[in-house]
Amino acid sequence: MKKIKFCQYGCGKMSEYTMRYAMEVGMELVGAYDINPEIVGKNVSVITKTNDTNIIIKDASEAEKDLREKRPDICIITTMSLLNDCKDILLLCASLGINAITTCEEAFYPMNSNPQLTEKINKLAIANNCTITGSGYQDAFWGNLISTIGGATHNITKIKGSSSYNVEDYGIALAKAHGAGLNVSDFEKSVASADNISEEERMTLIEKGEFLPSYMWNVNGWLADKLGLTVKRQTQKCIPTIAEEDIFSSTLGMTIKKGDCTGMSAVVTTETEEGITFETECIGKVYSSTDYDSNEWTIYGEPNTTMIINRPSTVELTCASIVNRIPDVIESNPGYVPTSKMGELKNIR
Repeated sequence: MKKIKFCQYGCGKMSEYTMRYAMEVGMELVGAYDINPEIVGKNVSVITKTNDTNIIIKDASEAEKDLREKRPDICIITTMSLLNDCKDILLLCASLGINAITTCEEAFYPMNSNPQLTEKINKLAIANNCTITGSGYQDAFWGNLISTIGGATHNITKIKGSSSYNVEDYGIALAKAHGAGLNVSDFEKSVASADNISEEERMTLIEKGEFLPSYMWNVNGWLADKLGLTVKRQTQKCIPTIAEEDIFSSTLGMTIKKGDCTGMSAVVTTETEEGITFETECIGKVYSSTDYDSNEWTIYGEPNTTMIINRPSTVELTCASIVNRIPDVIESNPGYVPTSKMGELKNIR
């Protein structure tokens, strides 16, 4: 197999691992781009903490010209969590016929949260013979592991999942999106109120591309697709997580006072035509000294099965999943293709 050439769009914390992991399995880095003036102009090795790569991080405004010239096999995108925030680079890749994979959480299954933009990217990708997708931690720990357990179950009535992560690990934009640092009143006004709407109002927002999905919203859509289920109804509710003591957030650069919000729990409930219900919860907050990442899923039916994974290395697992998915993306049919259509996630080393 020929050496895979890749570029990196977004050179923050996640890229330290995506770039290093990709290079360590024999892929060739041909370009790196960011908007942060503090790292633009520096060698990628400053980020990866490896030997000189001969690749200098360029301003994101130079990405189009560079991509046209270098024609990488794939672009790894590690920037924001919502599809609308990543649309420019995704549309660019689709228009240039360059495969792309992103850690954007909504991109995992955006068909159920922003269908119009997804279809726009899909049509461009088909026309230019490339594949666009989203992957990461959820591909394994909220997706393929769950469907595999389901495959060992005689009869499923409900799937219940809960996963927690420290928003400090993912940057200020994500921490603020989770309401970290707000008082409860402001959380209710700026975060929770978005979900205090009717089903009709939610569908209108989805069709207009203005809905703000929690991570599990897209995960439930992915699981339904993977398991061959038809979604009948889906709702979400955001609940603040409250500081039991003062907690300093290095990401926010502030002390979150006791009684204020460290983040939120987003609960998504999905009903399917087949009678299987999903109840999934994603807890993202600034951790106290006793908190740690955890992942717990139970499949109810015959038999009941519970999977618990404590202290997973969420960042590293996210990035390894991205890199391990790259051959699947390159070999996939063109279009916007969720990883639910790409088979099981496997190590490529």
